[in-house]
Amino acid sequence: MTNLTSGGFTRRGLLGVFAATMVVAAPTYSNAFALLKGAGDIRRIRMTSGRTGESIDTIYWIEGEYIPEVLKEINFFMRDWRSGDSMKIDPRNLDTMAASHRLLDVNEPYMLLSGYRSPTTNAMLRSKSRGVAKNSLHMKGQAADLRLKSRSVGQMAKAAAACASGGVGRYSRSNFVHMDSGPVRTWGG
Repeated sequence: MTNLTSGGFTRRGLLGVFAATMVVAAPTYSNAFALLKGAGDIRRIRMTSGRTGESIDTIYWIEGEYIPEVLKEINFFMRDWRSGDSMKIDPRNLDTMAASHRLLDVNEPYMLLSGYRSPTTNAMLRSKSRGVAKNSLHMKGQAADLRLKSRSVGQMAKAAAACASGGVGRYSRSNFVHMDSGPVRTWGG
């Protein structure tokens, strides 16, 4: 369920209530592939944004299907907060984020630091930091920079890397992990 919309009961809302009542055993890193490739009937994402003050807690995949209207809400949530621009977020990256979250066995939502970035925002950030790629996957809706208070950068990166489904960058000094749906690779310290 999300605080981005209001109203009565929706299918998604009812599914969220159902999911919140389920008891799920904590998976191990060896189960990461199964989490991404169809284990379980639901996939859920929980995030907050310190930049906008918004939060989202929603089921975006159920019984083998992504829920289009929920993906649209996630696209808006993960927008470039500087420009207000949004784009389609790659669901494969959501799958990695959700699977990593389950592997970490936490109730705390991710803190989203950066989702989609417009080319203008990316160029501005690149002019201020060597750590911003010229052709960043953030500009394609394929990356997210995330933080958890209850887990270290190392723990988060290990969980994401166990999914073997994209890039994982460790940014220990800045206390966040980059997850993307590009080629499988790791970097940082």
